[in-house]
Amino acid sequence: MPIQCYRQHIKKLHRLARRKDIDLWFEDECHFQQHGSRCAMWIPSEDKDPVVLHAPTRKQVPFFGAVSVHDGRFVYQRHERFNAETFQCFLTHLLRHRRRGRILWIVLDNASWHHARALRPWLRAHRSALRLDFLPAYSPELNGIERVWKLTRYLCTHNQHFETLEVLLQIVTRQFLQWHKPNRAIKRLCAIK
Repeated sequence: MPIQCYRQHIKKLHRLARRKDIDLWFEDECHFQQHGSRCAMWIPSEDKDPVVLHAPTRKQVPFFGAVSVHDGRFVYQRHERFNAETFQCFLTHLLRHRRRGRILWIVLDNASWHHARALRPWLRAHRSALRLDFLPAYSPELNGIERVWKLTRYLCTHNQHFETLEVLLQIVTRQFLQWHKPNRAIKRLCAIK
């Protein structure tokens, strides 16, 4: 993305965050794989042939997530797949978390289900309470929730072995529940820079 376009979008996000009539959120979707992720790690020199357990599977747990720029609240919802129907379900869930008298302004990427025709009538019906603000193409660094996904992977899935998908689901959900209330750490992590 050209640097000028990047700067303009950052300025726009700063303006939106200062407005008193807007509740600004970042939204995205993420899959957490049962096989976890392996990173560089320290192994004692006496361990000549370490065994790293790995689940040979492609099973994964998909989540919708959104984080509030104002107070660091994290809202999530698990669905089996991402499409217009499940996205609408998550938006309905997210509307319950908006502050009274404010417009829920959601910054999100350009996934196909975010632009689905099936979603348009519902969005029109809720336009007084909800606005979608699409990021420029290929600019995940402008979406604050990407940093939340990265932190979740670091805390929950790096160098971990999950026997079952249910164990992975429990660990990730436990972390998300800690972030459900206003949270300074998440607020700082998702600050507009």
